[in-house]
Amino acid sequence: MTEAARAAAADPGASQAPGSVPLTLDGVPHGQPVLDRLVALLDLEKIEENIFRGVSPADSSVRVFGGQVAGQALVAAGRTVPEERKVHSLHAYFIRPGDPRVPIVYEVDRIRDGRSFTTRRVIAVQHGKAIFSLSASFQLIEPGMEHAEPMPQVPDPESLPTFGERLEQLGADREKLGRDRQRPIDVRYVTDPPWITRESGPHEARNQVWMRADGKLPDDDLLHVCVLAYASDMTLLDSVLSRHGVYWGTDKVLGASLDHAMWFHRPFRADEWFLYDCVSPSASNARGLAQGRFFTRDGKLVATVVQEGLLRVLP
Repeated sequence: MTEAARAAAADPGASQAPGSVPLTLDGVPHGQPVLDRLVALLDLEKIEENIFRGVSPADSSVRVFGGQVAGQALVAAGRTVPEERKVHSLHAYFIRPGDPRVPIVYEVDRIRDGRSFTTRRVIAVQHGKAIFSLSASFQLIEPGMEHAEPMPQVPDPESLPTFGERLEQLGADREKLGRDRQRPIDVRYVTDPPWITRESGPHEARNQVWMRADGKLPDDDLLHVCVLAYASDMTLLDSVLSRHGVYWGTDKVLGASLDHAMWFHRPFRADEWFLYDCVSPSASNARGLAQGRFFTRDGKLVATVVQEGLLRVLP
Protein backbone atom coordinates (compact mmCIF):
# COMPACT_ATOMS: atom_id res chain seq x y z
CA MET A 1 0.00 0.00 0.00
CA THR A 2 1.35 3.42 -0.90
CA GLU A 3 1.54 6.25 1.61
CA ALA A 4 -1.15 8.08 -0.39
CA ALA A 5 -3.41 5.04 -0.31
CA ARG A 6 -3.04 4.68 3.45
CA ALA A 7 -3.86 8.35 3.90
CA ALA A 8 -6.90 8.10 1.63
CA ALA A 9 -8.24 5.10 3.53
CA ALA A 10 -7.71 6.60 6.96
CA ASP A 11 -8.64 10.22 6.25
CA PRO A 12 -12.11 10.89 4.74
CA GLY A 13 -10.82 13.98 2.93
CA ALA A 14 -7.40 12.78 1.86
CA SER A 15 -8.27 11.68 -1.69
CA GLN A 16 -10.11 14.88 -2.60
CA ALA A 17 -8.62 17.74 -4.51
CA PRO A 18 -8.00 20.89 -2.44
CA GLY A 19 -11.23 22.79 -1.99
CA SER A 20 -13.40 19.97 -3.35
CA VAL A 21 -16.65 18.97 -1.63
CA PRO A 22 -17.79 15.31 -1.32
CA LEU A 23 -20.92 14.49 -3.26
CA THR A 24 -23.88 13.89 -0.97
CA LEU A 25 -27.36 12.39 -1.14
CA ASP A 26 -29.41 14.06 1.59
CA GLY A 27 -26.18 14.63 3.52
CA VAL A 28 -24.83 11.08 2.94
CA PRO A 29 -21.33 11.22 1.35
CA HIS A 30 -21.14 9.09 -1.79
CA GLY A 31 -19.72 8.93 -5.32
CA GLN A 32 -16.25 8.32 -6.79
CA PRO A 33 -14.23 9.96 -3.96
CA VAL A 34 -15.88 7.68 -1.39
CA LEU A 35 -15.42 4.61 -3.62
CA ASP A 36 -11.75 5.52 -4.14
CA ARG A 37 -11.30 5.40 -0.37
CA LEU A 38 -12.75 1.87 -0.31
CA VAL A 39 -10.30 0.84 -3.06
CA ALA A 40 -7.47 2.33 -0.97
CA LEU A 41 -8.79 0.47 2.07
CA LEU A 42 -8.46 -2.81 0.15
CA ASP A 43 -4.92 -1.98 -1.06
CA LEU A 44 -3.07 -3.74 1.75
CA GLU A 45 0.53 -3.02 2.71
CA LYS A 46 2.87 -6.00 2.35
CA ILE A 47 5.11 -6.00 5.42
CA GLU A 48 6.70 -9.45 5.00
CA GLU A 49 6.27 -12.57 2.88
CA ASN A 50 2.65 -13.76 3.47
CA ILE A 51 2.00 -10.93 5.95
CA PHE A 52 -0.08 -7.86 5.12
CA ARG A 53 -1.43 -4.86 7.01
CA GLY A 54 -4.71 -2.98 6.58
CA VAL A 55 -6.32 0.05 8.19
CA SER A 56 -9.88 1.20 8.91
CA PRO A 57 -11.60 4.47 7.93
CA ALA A 58 -11.36 7.38 10.35
CA ASP A 59 -15.18 7.53 10.57
CA SER A 60 -15.55 3.88 11.67
CA SER A 61 -17.96 3.02 14.48
CA VAL A 62 -16.90 1.25 17.69
CA ARG A 63 -15.91 -1.92 15.80
CA VAL A 64 -14.62 -2.78 12.34
CA PHE A 65 -17.31 -3.45 9.72
CA GLY A 66 -17.41 -7.18 8.95
CA GLY A 67 -17.44 -6.66 5.18
CA GLN A 68 -14.21 -4.67 5.46
CA VAL A 69 -12.22 -7.36 7.26
CA ALA A 70 -13.62 -10.05 4.93
CA GLY A 71 -12.65 -8.02 1.86
CA GLN A 72 -9.18 -7.24 3.20
CA ALA A 73 -8.55 -10.88 4.16
CA LEU A 74 -9.54 -11.99 0.67
CA VAL A 75 -7.13 -9.43 -0.81
CA ALA A 76 -4.35 -10.86 1.37
CA ALA A 77 -5.12 -14.41 0.18
CA GLY A 78 -5.37 -13.34 -3.45
CA ARG A 79 -2.01 -11.54 -3.37
CA THR A 80 -0.32 -14.95 -2.85
CA VAL A 81 -2.11 -16.71 -5.73
CA PRO A 82 -1.31 -16.59 -9.49
CA GLU A 83 -3.57 -14.13 -11.31
CA GLU A 84 -4.99 -16.80 -13.64
CA ARG A 85 -6.53 -18.65 -10.66
CA LYS A 86 -9.84 -17.07 -9.65
CA VAL A 87 -11.43 -17.30 -6.21
CA HIS A 88 -14.51 -19.54 -6.26
CA SER A 89 -15.36 -19.83 -2.56
CA LEU A 90 -14.59 -18.49 0.90
CA HIS A 91 -15.57 -19.56 4.40
CA ALA A 92 -14.97 -17.23 7.32
CA TYR A 93 -15.57 -16.80 11.05
CA PHE A 94 -15.78 -13.54 12.96
CA ILE A 95 -13.95 -14.34 16.20
CA ARG A 96 -13.63 -11.01 18.05
CA PRO A 97 -14.78 -7.43 17.37
CA GLY A 98 -12.18 -5.50 15.37
CA ASP A 99 -10.70 -2.29 16.78
CA PRO A 100 -10.90 0.45 14.10
CA ARG A 101 -8.26 2.57 15.88
CA VAL A 102 -5.34 0.24 15.12
CA PRO A 103 -4.14 -1.59 11.97
CA ILE A 104 -5.11 -5.20 11.27
CA VAL A 105 -2.36 -7.71 10.43
CA TYR A 106 -3.31 -10.47 7.97
CA GLU A 107 -1.22 -13.67 8.10
CA VAL A 108 -1.58 -15.95 5.05
CA ASP A 109 -0.95 -19.71 5.22
CA ARG A 110 -0.31 -21.27 1.80
CA ILE A 111 -2.19 -24.52 2.45
CA ARG A 112 -1.98 -26.08 -1.03
CA ASP A 113 -1.06 -25.32 -4.63
CA GLY A 114 -2.52 -28.06 -6.82
CA ARG A 115 -2.79 -28.48 -10.59
CA SER A 116 -6.26 -26.86 -10.71
CA PHE A 117 -6.97 -25.53 -7.20
CA THR A 118 -5.14 -23.34 -4.71
CA THR A 119 -6.13 -23.10 -1.03
CA ARG A 120 -5.24 -20.30 1.36
CA ARG A 121 -5.99 -19.67 5.03
CA VAL A 122 -5.86 -16.15 6.49
CA ILE A 123 -5.86 -15.06 10.15
CA ALA A 124 -6.55 -11.40 10.97
CA VAL A 125 -4.77 -10.28 14.15
CA GLN A 126 -5.11 -7.29 16.47
CA HIS A 127 -3.58 -6.79 19.93
CA GLY A 128 -1.92 -10.20 19.59
CA LYS A 129 -5.21 -12.08 19.17
CA ALA A 130 -7.11 -13.49 16.18
CA ILE A 131 -10.23 -11.48 15.33
CA PHE A 132 -11.16 -13.22 12.04
CA SER A 133 -10.28 -16.36 10.08
CA LEU A 134 -10.84 -17.06 6.40
CA SER A 135 -10.30 -20.03 4.11
CA ALA A 136 -10.45 -19.35 0.38
CA SER A 137 -10.18 -21.60 -2.66
CA PHE A 138 -8.99 -20.51 -6.11
CA GLN A 139 -9.37 -22.40 -9.39
CA LEU A 140 -8.15 -22.30 -12.95
CA ILE A 141 -11.03 -21.55 -15.34
CA GLU A 142 -12.21 -24.72 -17.08
CA PRO A 143 -15.29 -25.81 -19.08
CA GLY A 144 -18.09 -27.85 -17.50
CA MET A 145 -21.83 -28.19 -16.91
CA GLU A 146 -23.84 -24.97 -16.85
CA HIS A 147 -27.20 -24.10 -15.24
CA ALA A 148 -28.54 -21.49 -12.83
CA GLU A 149 -31.78 -20.40 -11.18
CA PRO A 150 -33.52 -17.43 -12.85
CA MET A 151 -33.47 -13.96 -11.33
CA PRO A 152 -36.68 -12.78 -9.60
CA GLN A 153 -38.76 -10.21 -11.47
CA VAL A 154 -38.08 -6.82 -9.86
CA PRO A 155 -38.24 -3.12 -10.89
CA ASP A 156 -35.21 -1.52 -12.54
CA PRO A 157 -32.80 0.17 -10.09
CA GLU A 158 -33.23 3.61 -11.69
CA SER A 159 -36.96 3.52 -10.87
CA LEU A 160 -36.28 3.08 -7.13
CA PRO A 161 -35.48 5.72 -4.47
CA THR A 162 -31.87 6.32 -3.53
CA PHE A 163 -30.65 5.51 -0.03
CA GLY A 164 -30.78 9.21 0.84
CA GLU A 165 -34.36 9.48 -0.37
CA ARG A 166 -35.31 6.45 1.73
CA LEU A 167 -33.76 8.14 4.76
CA GLU A 168 -36.15 11.05 4.29
CA GLN A 169 -38.93 8.69 5.43
CA LEU A 170 -37.26 8.15 8.79
CA GLY A 171 -37.64 11.52 10.49
CA ALA A 172 -35.77 11.60 13.81
CA ASP A 173 -34.76 7.93 13.59
CA ARG A 174 -32.45 8.51 10.62
CA GLU A 175 -29.64 9.80 12.85
CA LYS A 176 -29.63 6.44 14.65
CA LEU A 177 -28.81 4.66 11.38
CA GLY A 178 -25.52 6.48 10.80
CA ARG A 179 -27.01 8.95 8.31
CA ASP A 180 -23.70 10.72 7.74
CA ARG A 181 -21.61 7.58 7.32
CA GLN A 182 -19.80 7.40 3.99
CA ARG A 183 -21.33 4.88 1.60
CA PRO A 184 -19.15 3.53 -1.25
CA ILE A 185 -21.97 1.18 -2.33
CA ASP A 186 -25.09 2.58 -4.03
CA VAL A 187 -28.05 0.68 -2.51
CA ARG A 188 -31.62 0.81 -3.88
CA TYR A 189 -34.24 -1.14 -1.89
CA VAL A 190 -36.70 -3.22 -3.94
CA THR A 191 -38.58 -4.40 -0.85
CA ASP A 192 -39.28 -1.74 1.76
CA PRO A 193 -36.33 -1.34 4.17
CA PRO A 194 -36.92 -2.99 7.57
CA TRP A 195 -36.49 0.35 9.32
CA ILE A 196 -39.73 1.41 7.57
CA THR A 197 -41.69 -1.87 7.67
CA ARG A 198 -40.91 -2.36 11.39
CA GLU A 199 -43.61 0.19 12.19
CA SER A 200 -46.27 -2.22 10.89
CA GLY A 201 -44.88 -5.33 12.58
CA PRO A 202 -43.35 -8.58 11.24
CA HIS A 203 -43.11 -9.14 7.47
CA GLU A 204 -41.86 -11.81 5.10
CA ALA A 205 -38.29 -12.90 5.91
CA ARG A 206 -36.99 -11.44 2.65
CA ASN A 207 -34.93 -8.45 1.61
CA GLN A 208 -34.11 -7.39 -1.96
CA VAL A 209 -31.82 -4.56 -3.02
CA TRP A 210 -30.03 -3.41 -6.13
CA MET A 211 -26.37 -2.64 -5.42
CA ARG A 212 -23.27 -1.40 -7.21
CA ALA A 213 -20.00 0.27 -6.37
CA ASP A 214 -20.77 4.00 -6.44
CA GLY A 215 -18.28 4.94 -9.16
CA LYS A 216 -15.81 3.29 -11.52
CA LEU A 217 -13.49 0.48 -10.37
CA PRO A 218 -10.15 -0.51 -11.97
CA ASP A 219 -10.05 -3.60 -14.21
CA ASP A 220 -8.88 -5.97 -11.47
CA ASP A 221 -10.87 -9.22 -11.09
CA LEU A 222 -9.77 -9.78 -7.48
CA LEU A 223 -10.74 -6.22 -6.50
CA HIS A 224 -14.26 -6.67 -7.92
CA VAL A 225 -14.70 -9.91 -5.95
CA CYS A 226 -13.44 -8.23 -2.76
CA VAL A 227 -15.82 -5.28 -3.23
CA LEU A 228 -18.69 -7.77 -3.61
CA ALA A 229 -17.58 -9.50 -0.40
CA TYR A 230 -17.58 -6.08 1.31
CA ALA A 231 -21.10 -5.31 0.03
CA SER A 232 -22.47 -8.77 0.90
CA ASP A 233 -22.36 -7.98 4.63
CA MET A 234 -24.39 -4.77 4.32
CA THR A 235 -28.03 -5.91 4.10
CA LEU A 236 -27.97 -9.70 4.45
CA LEU A 237 -29.28 -9.94 8.03
CA ASP A 238 -32.07 -7.47 7.22
CA SER A 239 -34.08 -10.50 6.05
CA VAL A 240 -33.97 -11.89 9.61
CA LEU A 241 -34.96 -8.58 11.21
CA SER A 242 -37.86 -8.02 8.79
CA ARG A 243 -39.47 -11.25 9.96
CA HIS A 244 -39.56 -9.91 13.53
CA GLY A 245 -40.35 -6.24 12.92
CA VAL A 246 -37.17 -4.82 14.48
CA TYR A 247 -34.07 -3.02 13.21
CA TRP A 248 -30.60 -1.87 14.26
CA GLY A 249 -30.48 1.51 15.96
CA THR A 250 -34.24 2.04 16.08
CA ASP A 251 -34.87 -0.93 18.43
CA LYS A 252 -32.85 -2.56 21.19
CA VAL A 253 -31.21 -5.12 18.90
CA LEU A 254 -27.67 -6.31 19.60
CA GLY A 255 -26.07 -8.23 16.77
CA ALA A 256 -22.89 -9.31 15.06
CA SER A 257 -21.87 -11.52 12.16
CA LEU A 258 -20.75 -14.96 13.34
CA ASP A 259 -19.68 -16.60 10.10
CA HIS A 260 -19.82 -15.88 6.37
CA ALA A 261 -19.56 -18.09 3.30
CA MET A 262 -19.56 -17.12 -0.39
CA TRP A 263 -19.42 -19.02 -3.66
CA PHE A 264 -18.53 -17.17 -6.87
CA HIS A 265 -20.08 -18.76 -9.95
CA ARG A 266 -19.44 -16.43 -12.90
CA PRO A 267 -17.45 -13.30 -13.78
CA PHE A 268 -18.97 -9.88 -12.96
CA ARG A 269 -18.14 -6.23 -12.39
CA ALA A 270 -18.96 -4.84 -8.96
CA ASP A 271 -19.43 -1.32 -10.43
CA GLU A 272 -22.43 -2.51 -12.48
CA TRP A 273 -25.89 -3.14 -11.00
CA PHE A 274 -26.52 -6.49 -9.31
CA LEU A 275 -29.62 -7.68 -7.47
CA TYR A 276 -29.03 -9.00 -3.92
CA ASP A 277 -31.94 -11.32 -3.11
CA CYS A 278 -31.84 -12.37 0.58
CA VAL A 279 -34.06 -14.68 2.63
CA SER A 280 -33.94 -16.05 6.18
CA PRO A 281 -34.98 -19.70 6.56
CA SER A 282 -34.50 -19.84 10.35
CA ALA A 283 -33.80 -17.98 13.59
CA SER A 284 -33.24 -19.64 16.97
CA ASN A 285 -31.05 -19.50 20.09
CA ALA A 286 -30.35 -15.78 19.53
CA ARG A 287 -28.96 -16.59 16.06
CA GLY A 288 -30.43 -15.83 12.64
CA LEU A 289 -29.51 -17.53 9.35
CA ALA A 290 -29.66 -15.62 6.06
CA GLN A 291 -29.05 -16.71 2.46
CA GLY A 292 -28.34 -14.32 -0.41
CA ARG A 293 -28.01 -14.56 -4.18
CA PHE A 294 -26.32 -12.00 -6.44
CA PHE A 295 -27.67 -11.58 -9.98
CA THR A 296 -26.30 -9.32 -12.71
CA ARG A 297 -28.73 -6.96 -14.37
CA ASP A 298 -29.12 -9.35 -17.32
CA GLY A 299 -30.16 -12.15 -14.94
CA LYS A 300 -26.97 -14.18 -14.44
CA LEU A 301 -26.47 -15.74 -11.02
CA VAL A 302 -22.89 -14.75 -10.11
CA ALA A 303 -22.57 -15.46 -6.36
CA THR A 304 -24.30 -17.13 -3.42
CA VAL A 305 -23.90 -16.09 0.23
CA VAL A 306 -24.82 -17.69 3.56
CA GLN A 307 -24.34 -16.01 6.92
CA GLU A 308 -25.34 -16.63 10.51
CA GLY A 309 -25.58 -13.69 12.87
CA LEU A 310 -25.88 -13.20 16.60
CA LEU A 311 -29.18 -11.36 17.21
CA ARG A 312 -30.33 -10.42 20.69
CA VAL A 313 -33.51 -8.36 21.13
CA LEU A 314 -33.55 -6.68 24.55
CA PRO A 315 -36.81 -5.95 26.39
